[in-house]
Formats: sequence, structure tokens, C-alpha cells
Amino acid sequence: MLDILFGSKNAERVLQYLLSKESGYIREIAQFYEVSPSVIKKQLDKFELANIIVGRNLANIRMYELNKRYPFYEELSALLKKARSTYSDEERMKLIRKKRARPRANNKPLIMRNENEK
Repeated sequence: MLDILFGSKNAERVLQYLLSKESGYIREIAQFYEVSPSVIKKQLDKFELANIIVGRNLANIRMYELNKRYPFYEELSALLKKARSTYSDEERMKLIRKKRARPRANNKPLIMRNENEK
């Protein structure tokens, strides 16, 4: 919906993701929207350069979030939320659903729990 205003659909997607999930990293956002990480990186770099988002290094991953000190943060958030109201129910629910707090550590095994164990 805001792709004309932001210049591309992926620019809007990046901002929507960061608003709803609070933070994210390149590969995570790319997998969420099923697009190339290079496309997401381009948008993140553009927004970071404009100070709309901030990035910080966490181990070997760069995490991004909306810059709450951005002068138009409140207005941008309100615009993104308003645009989200025009999305399909499926798209809206996908954005609202919670995610893992951080990426899984390398070599950390998956522990499958049995329904009967508590």
C-alpha cells in the first residue's frame, strides 16, 4: 500500500516487520517475506543511513530496530499501522505472531519435547 511512498514494496515490508517484531536481522526478515537477503540489506542500509532505523552488532549478526529518536517516529508508526489495517487478515496475523527472541546459537541441538512430558 505504501510502496509508492517508500519507493518499493520491500521498503514498506522492512518497516512493517521492524514495527511489529521490534527488531530483526537481514536473513530473518528475508525469510519472513521469502525474498533475497540482498534486497532486504539494501533497504536496511538506506533506512539506517537516513537514521530511520538503528543497527547494532550482536555477536556476528547485525540487529536492526526502528529508531525511537527519529523525529517522525510517532507519525511513521501511525502511518504503518494504518496501512497494516488494509492488509489481508492472513498478512496481518503473520506480522502480529510472536517470533523467537534471538537467533539460535550455532551447534545448539533442537530439543523435541514429548506431549506427555511436563
